[in-house]
Amino acid sequence: MRRKDKEITDQKAMDEIIKKAQVCRLGVSYESMAYIIPMSFGYVDRVLYFHSGLEGLKLLILRENPKACFEVEIDTEVIPSDQGCNWSMRYQSVIGFGEVEFIEDLEGKRKALQIIMQQYGDDLKMVEEAGLAGITIFKLVVSTMTGKKSGY
Repeated sequence: MRRKDKEITDQKAMDEIIKKAQVCRLGVSYESMAYIIPMSFGYVDRVLYFHSGLEGLKLLILRENPKACFEVEIDTEVIPSDQGCNWSMRYQSVIGFGEVEFIEDLEGKRKALQIIMQQYGDDLKMVEEAGLAGITIFKLVVSTMTGKKSGY
């Protein structure tokens, strides 16, 4: 990272940022096309969990190229200035890279959905098997991540 004064290196601090975030932007690549998808998610132990319908462009891309990146941010605020070029932004963010794995078994899907629901403060009590069969669950196993903060 170019600005070492803004870098977050503590894994616990990065985990807290991810756990407070409400949207995760998943970045994927297919042939010469980049694609970014804002998604709801769950996070535990350097693994991000996502759910989706059974079909769609992101799934097509991920099945062909499971390498992906992600970005989350919290506490964003514009910091105005008298001069346009001196405006700034307050934020904390985490960006990372990893590889996607699809979760096919029903118990694995159920656990992943509980993790996703816990991200938003609500524990999922029960999901019908028919409901689990009708969704795709995948996880991004994070290999590297970096944090950044500004305006603090």
